[in-house]
Amino acid sequence: MHRFFVPPASIHSGQVVFSAEAAHQISSVLRLRPGQALLVLDNLGTEYTVELVEAGQKAAAGRIIEQKPAQGEPQCRLALYLCLAQREKFEWMLQKCTETGASTFVPVISSRSLVQDLADTNKKSARWEKIIQEAAEQSGRGRIPVLKPALSLAQAIYQSQGKRIILWEQERATSLRQALAGLSPETPTELSLLVGPEGGFSGEEVQMAIQADWQPVSLGRRILRMETAAVVATALVLYELEQ
Repeated sequence: MHRFFVPPASIHSGQVVFSAEAAHQISSVLRLRPGQALLVLDNLGTEYTVELVEAGQKAAAGRIIEQKPAQGEPQCRLALYLCLAQREKFEWMLQKCTETGASTFVPVISSRSLVQDLADTNKKSARWEKIIQEAAEQSGRGRIPVLKPALSLAQAIYQSQGKRIILWEQERATSLRQALAGLSPETPTELSLLVGPEGGFSGEEVQMAIQADWQPVSLGRRILRMETAAVVATALVLYELEQ
């Protein structure tokens, strides 16, 4: 069943009114017609089964026939701090890590990031938010992951929440599994995961993170590309926490 996130204000009196953009997708792209059903999510934790009553190119609306708590959200609130990369790679990470279960994205500029312009990066937020929303709809998420403004590495290190983990290819003593030991699958958890740029973190950056209570971890004996590491680490965190 096709899924759409809509603003909570679009849901009232047992009805859902879709935006013009969603109406175009419903009628012209998906070719849905009145009488067909779809899922609507309010991004507050509730999903609605909706029967279309209008499906025009510029206007669409539906009647709510069932509502229940949204599915697909892990207990762990995983914030991914992703060092900026080439556009295609960064957008791929946003898409795939949304599908995998990340809750928050924070673009980060480190000394070796290929992108160094904070202002230019924040101009791309509307495009990135659209990519995240479409991935959340496609993958059955109950909420749209949050995209935060870009930060320098120093800002990111000191503004993070919960348990802090930094992926570092030179770490040998601690695995990701070991770093997660003691976290309970039944307890809501906040976890911050910092993924370095294509050239890796400098030694000074890693030491700065350690001093701010970040724990370096290894993903194994093989060196992964940053976009691979981001997806693998997201999946492993939620797998280890049984989510």
